[in-house]
Amino acid sequence: MNIGDVANCSGLPAKTIRYYEEIGLVQPLRSANGYRTFRESDVHRLAFLGRARALGFTIEDCRSLLKLYADTDRASAEVKQIAEEHLERIDRKIAELTEMRATLAHLVDACAGDQRPDCPILADLATAQEEDCH
Repeated sequence: MNIGDVANCSGLPAKTIRYYEEIGLVQPLRSANGYRTFRESDVHRLAFLGRARALGFTIEDCRSLLKLYADTDRASAEVKQIAEEHLERIDRKIAELTEMRATLAHLVDACAGDQRPDCPILADLATAQEEDCH
């Protein structure tokens, strides 16, 4: 299969597939003229990567998960550990976003949004910047 066919089958853009090849996550065969030739196993691997990335796993997580997937003697505890660490990162990010949302919602509520120049949103942004320098 060529890269267009693989992109269609895996749901990944050709640019992403080329990047995954560049960093060694997938290694298609090369014909004498240099064209990539993808096997069914490459399509499966790329679909796996697409799903893992859609769940937010890092490239390094994906690399580890692919190795574990290929290892039939793997312990599921290793896979679970990677997933648990990722879940912890997601939970931290959710907490950060929740705090960010609460702060921004408070500022939006405090702003009259009228023709006056006073704006608590800009005042807060300016104050935060000044505090970073002191």
